[in-house]
Amino acid sequence: MIIRDALYEKYRRLADSVNSHELVRTSKLKAIKLHYHEIVELIGNGYLEKIRHGYYRLIKASEDEPSEAQTIGALYPDGVVCMHTALFYFGYSERTPLAWDIAIDRNTSKARFHIDYPFVKPYFMSASHLAYGVIEADYDGCKLKIFDRDRLVCECIRNENKIDKETYNAAIRAYVNDPKKSISNLIEHARKRGIQNKVKDRIGVWL
Repeated sequence: MIIRDALYEKYRRLADSVNSHELVRTSKLKAIKLHYHEIVELIGNGYLEKIRHGYYRLIKASEDEPSEAQTIGALYPDGVVCMHTALFYFGYSERTPLAWDIAIDRNTSKARFHIDYPFVKPYFMSASHLAYGVIEADYDGCKLKIFDRDRLVCECIRNENKIDKETYNAAIRAYVNDPKKSISNLIEHARKRGIQNKVKDRIGVWL
């Protein structure tokens, strides 16, 4: 749709300064003197999309939509993919996740997760528990942090009441049969999480 020349000029300057699929914060919009009513006009005319409070995405002509992974990476660079999402990634579950399970610092603002799409389920924990057992995974060409397979199973055992029994048992069996597993790493992660005996009890019956 057509917008005023002066507003389009601001939009063009903004578009030239933004990388593909990059999310734009309100502060950047204000820096080029885009006022609230102009932001509303850009949204209404299909030039701008509000992702959540304080974050927007430019809609450029002939540009592909960003993948869910790209949106997750942009919104939660401090988060770690975990639980059902990570189980699916490692092939420990055949069920396509209904949400992005993200481990995040418990001191982060809960408002960060008030988004319509993609659906995100946060798992809050202390920052110290986000500092180990973390690797990078490639999602649709986007690098996201994810718990490694040993830390993942540790978290699943810790949160077994949040996983249905069939998925849980299948995940444990898949992990035990995985030649890339490290039981010593699993036990070390469990020690840090304070569930060493529980992990030994749950895994021992499968070994």
